[in-house]
Amino acid sequence: MAKSLKQVLSQIEKLQKEADALRAKEISGVVARIREAIDHYGLTPEELFGPGVRGASGKTGATRVAAARKARVAKPARSAGTPKYHDGAGRTWTGVGKRPNWFKDALAAGKTAEELLIG
Repeated sequence: MAKSLKQVLSQIEKLQKEADALRAKEISGVVARIREAIDHYGLTPEELFGPGVRGASGKTGATRVAAARKARVAKPARSAGTPKYHDGAGRTWTGVGKRPNWFKDALAAGKTAEELLIG
């Protein structure tokens, strides 16, 4: 039996929502890895995007970096965070910071990050 236009449009909408959710998950992982690399190497906006780059605040990267460094000193200690990944053996990871060895090992063994998500 042929599908109606309404059924096809409904299916497209459902698939688009699924695609948007998958994209959001992938983006959060990419952003976390980029932030980890930026913190690890102490990169500045000028090193990433060239000199004179201005952000949304209208300040150049050097000004923003100096302000961010001052702000870091004044920030209170952060909590450990809510776990986002688990391995089924009681080990968890928030998805922030360096990837734990158990997570890397699971990926090397063929698992995907989505399979390790809690929830």
